Amino acid sequence: MKGFLEDANYSIGLLDEGATLADVIDNCIYEHTHTGKKAFYVGDLGKLVRNNMQWQNVMAPIKPFYPVKCNSTPGVLEILGTLGVGFACSSKSEMALVQDLGISPENIIYTNPCKQASQIKYAAKAGINIMTCDNDIELKKISRNHPNAKLLLHIATEDITAGEEMNMKFGTTLKNCRHLMECAKELGVQIIGVKFHVSGSCKDLQTYIHAISDARCVFDMAEEFGFKMNMLDIGGGFTGSELQLEEVNHVIRPLLDVYFPKESGVNVIAEPGGYYVSSAFTLAVNVIAKKTVEYDKLLPSGVEQTRNDDEPVFTYYINDGVYGSFASKLSEKLNTIPEVHKKYKEDEPLFASSLWGPSCDELDQIVENCLLPELSVGDWLIFDNMGSGTLGEQSAFNDYQRPLIYYMMSFSDWDEMQDAGIASDTLMKNFFFVPSCIQLSPEERFSTAA
Repeated sequence: MKGFLEDANYSIGLLDEGATLADVIDNCIYEHTHTGKKAFYVGDLGKLVRNNMQWQNVMAPIKPFYPVKCNSTPGVLEILGTLGVGFACSSKSEMALVQDLGISPENIIYTNPCKQASQIKYAAKAGINIMTCDNDIELKKISRNHPNAKLLLHIATEDITAGEEMNMKFGTTLKNCRHLMECAKELGVQIIGVKFHVSGSCKDLQTYIHAISDARCVFDMAEEFGFKMNMLDIGGGFTGSELQLEEVNHVIRPLLDVYFPKESGVNVIAEPGGYYVSSAFTLAVNVIAKKTVEYDKLLPSGVEQTRNDDEPVFTYYINDGVYGSFASKLSEKLNTIPEVHKKYKEDEPLFASSLWGPSCDELDQIVENCLLPELSVGDWLIFDNMGSGTLGEQSAFNDYQRPLIYYMMSFSDWDEMQDAGIASDTLMKNFFFVPSCIQLSPEERFSTAA
């Protein structure tokens, strides 16, 4: 065990065999209905333990470095720290968070492609030496501010799909790698390896083959300049599905065995972020307003009207939005479907509906068009797979308050941690027993993870 955040004020409910996460959600909704109807998360930290076991079973010996920006809540960082996972940080605040866990600098990588000079200096002072680079301007900036820097050259991959063409892309070309090595040699900067990243939305796993082949070319190129390379970072893009993990492993394993065999001394790492946390968190939100709208205004452009004009169409406003827990909606599609918490009959009619956040901003649209039973103000909606990209830095939206987080773990997952020898007394102080007949009070048992 590396250590714990001493000022992190939170608890983890330990569920017995008769209690489920659904029970926890039901209980929390009951409590919030009587105390203020705030949005909240339920985080299954046992999911992190299971996902790590799955990673070790399928991807070992590739070591995971968790990107802190995916979800920087204390419960997540502490559990992953106990599991021996490394951390990929993109800012000074993230590096500081991980350092407070007691993680050694060798297990921290500074991955921001556009680093501030002050934050490079911070990394140097903290002994965090490994960082990524993809251009000569960044290289010169690093050389001026971090004399002991060890660089991973970030190379580009050809995995851009139609929906990603407008997104920012980072990484240099093979041709430019030679120029960067010449610059590094002149500046006295160490280059120790290569990084690439294949997007999780990429459907062509052949992209990995091209990327690993390109990485091998860069390693061969480095020998000409006298650089001793010992690290390959294959990036993120892992969805959390065991099938996808096995498919990726099936593609990359033969190439790694040929190009980077164990006897080469090259350490292969990866940056699984959403893989660990996405499915571990469920968000509950409350309907705060409702109105009827014209159907043609709800339809996406180019979609023909096919409904009966007599059917009502509803717009609902909820107490969380893109300036809060749905921030990732601004740059990518929502990968979860809202579930109505209240019980309704199977034959109850469904109506075209849209969901909006509380800001009254035209960008604050969460779901453009979905079918829901008619809801009332005060009803609750549940969103699964909300653990990635939603629990990082505090929102800049003035009225946004980060939802409470209720951490849970099953006894079986706790036993797995004990069997692995990482369930220390320090960690145990954060746990409390939750009986099958749940009677929890958020004020007594939980606090925010902010």
